[in-house]
Amino acid sequence: MDEDRSGEAPAVARRRVGQRESARAQRSWWDAEADAYLEQHGAFLGEERFVWGPEGLDEADARLLGEVAGRRVLEIGAGAAQCSRWLLAAGAEPVALDLSSAMLRRGRTAALGAGPRLPMVQADAAALPFAAGSFDLACSAYGGVPFVDDSAQVMCEVARVLRPGGRWVFSVSHPVRWAFPDDPTEAGLVAGSSYFDRTPYVEQDGRGVATYVEHHRTLGDRVREVHAAGFRLVDLVEPEWPAGHDRTWGGWSPLRGALLPGTAIIVCVLG
Repeated sequence: MDEDRSGEAPAVARRRVGQRESARAQRSWWDAEADAYLEQHGAFLGEERFVWGPEGLDEADARLLGEVAGRRVLEIGAGAAQCSRWLLAAGAEPVALDLSSAMLRRGRTAALGAGPRLPMVQADAAALPFAAGSFDLACSAYGGVPFVDDSAQVMCEVARVLRPGGRWVFSVSHPVRWAFPDDPTEAGLVAGSSYFDRTPYVEQDGRGVATYVEHHRTLGDRVREVHAAGFRLVDLVEPEWPAGHDRTWGGWSPLRGALLPGTAIIVCVLG
């Protein structure tokens, strides 16, 4: 948990948060925490690596996007654009989109001198600033989807900017994790709330203003969202915690990873 600008730890609540308040909180939090986040997790994420989650499943091995060379790819919630830089090196034509200007600034710095220019766009995932049918593929590794109040609108926007037959792959915290405390120790193995409670997790300052928000949907919700947007579900990947991976990342750890899924990756195709 991070301290707010008053120097006090933010209060945690479960309450309804609309898209405007949620977007404002996300932009402010990621702008303020970009450097600290990348200092803590940058070595794991790599400079040009496409990793789907804390388990370390790598797109270079998983190939969930299929062939990327020569494809125009939109990365949503790109952060510092590590995945987009991997896509660029793999021969794709990526565009990195994120709500945080500070994260994109770090991405631009990392991309300097890396060869072909990597386009970066600051925008909300629920209102993509692209024409219909602009991309062949879209992806999001723990970006965008869980930070948007109306994630069904994100699915519709992705469907709009993809060409027919386009593939959309995104990863989120596995929904079952919401029933358990976000704790990497044994305390995180005992369910303490309802899996079906979709009330957002909110950190807020002393005035009650949201400073960080995450939104929960069940697996069924995700399936219905992509189907309603015109996608066909191709796969649901739940990476197992690999042997020898001893890194703890927030509530993800070898202890919990051996017993509970930590990441859900939704793979779908338009039409």
